[in-house]
Amino acid sequence: MEPMDIVGKTKEDASLPKATMTKIIKEMLPPDVRVARDTQDLLIECCVEFINLISSESNEVCNREDKRTIAPEHVLKALEVLGFGEYTEEVYAAYEQHKLETVDTVRAGKWSNNVAEMTEEEALAAQQRMFAEARARMNGVVTVPPKQQDPETEQKLDC
Repeated sequence: MEPMDIVGKTKEDASLPKATMTKIIKEMLPPDVRVARDTQDLLIECCVEFINLISSESNEVCNREDKRTIAPEHVLKALEVLGFGEYTEEVYAAYEQHKLETVDTVRAGKWSNNVAEMTEEEALAAQQRMFAEARARMNGVVTVPPKQQDPETEQKLDC
């Protein structure tokens, strides 16, 4: 594959994070094995090339099915076509795990988006209230949230 084969990007644009890849490489090897920097670079290039190969074949599988979006099934079929069929079960299991983790992240993201809509003062007040409630629960005190009075009740009290 030539440096510009990746849809108008140079080879430098289509790379993987070195620190992450180095960590993965080291985790896969025994602790007493060292890997030269140029060997790490070569492994990273192999990974990029593999991703390009799988992506390209997945796209072809997708096109043969007259689809416009590459789905996980297309990637699994591409693995089989390219001779990596023995890995499809493991890849599918990793995909299922990813889906579970993504659902949790999306749910957490929705919650944090609501919090982001608070002003700093509101967030601080909410935090202090939660701390006070937790402290009260720890001390065995039952707390009753303060009632908000409607304007009519306030007027009757003023009389």
